[in-house]
Amino acid sequence: MKDLQEVFNDLQLAKKESKEIRKEYRDALSHDEGYQEIIEKAGELRELKKKHELAVQRDMGTRWEKLEDLKSEIKAMQEMISDISVTNLVDGKSVEVRDEYDSLYEPIYTVSFRKAD
Repeated sequence: MKDLQEVFNDLQLAKKESKEIRKEYRDALSHDEGYQEIIEKAGELRELKKKHELAVQRDMGTRWEKLEDLKSEIKAMQEMISDISVTNLVDGKSVEVRDEYDSLYEPIYTVSFRKAD
């Protein structure tokens, strides 16, 4: 099995190559006239879509405001669940929850790295 540093180095190389290929792809698309026309039409449609969305949001009034409040509340609760589960894991406690149908949920932990400058 490869060690952590070898896999990290391979990942960095793959990301670099992927970035180069995406750049080539974007460059090729920028020279395609048909694609450019589609992009312009899509922009116009996005603007029209946004106008309709805003009109419906205004019509919904307080229900729309409630939805926006719930989005913030849900995000805060998800962060709290994450914090509590990590704390329980570190303390050696069981980390699981059950829903209204008695289905068991276990956490999924991920590890990612960021530059430490």
